[in-house]
Amino acid sequence: MKRREKERGSTQYTLRVYSFSDARDAVPYISSIVRSLREHALASLAQRRHIRKLDNQPGRATRARLIARQEAQNALQRAEQHFQEAEEELRQLDIFSLDPLQGLALVPFVHEDQLAWYIFDLFDAEAFRSWRYQSDPDDTRRPTAQLEEPKKSRKPSSWLV
Repeated sequence: MKRREKERGSTQYTLRVYSFSDARDAVPYISSIVRSLREHALASLAQRRHIRKLDNQPGRATRARLIARQEAQNALQRAEQHFQEAEEELRQLDIFSLDPLQGLALVPFVHEDQLAWYIFDLFDAEAFRSWRYQSDPDDTRRPTAQLEEPKKSRKPSSWLV
């Protein structure tokens, strides 16, 4: 049995895909989660800087400095835990964070029988201004204006990856 598992290679995962209208309808919820991700990532960075600053102070560590470092370490762990929880909430929707600090996420869809991604931008007035195929380089951006919503075609609601 173990041999067959090795022969198969990677496990398969069914990915929920979104229509453009479904993705647009989900913008408020996606925005909320991506905003939380960004805030927790920024909090983590701030706590890491604070810890580094405390560690780099000259002289022997005082009791107050040790307590401050421990509090900063605890705050860092809380921020990282909250980040992971928000990321998991996105993952349950089959949406993936591309760059939490820039507020970017990837929402899957199918275009011309290929897996593609709407690129969600938290700071853009038009949340889904661009998209790319799975096979495209990461920095590829195609305008969503070029996409046409299929008219009651056989669009799949999931995609096997």
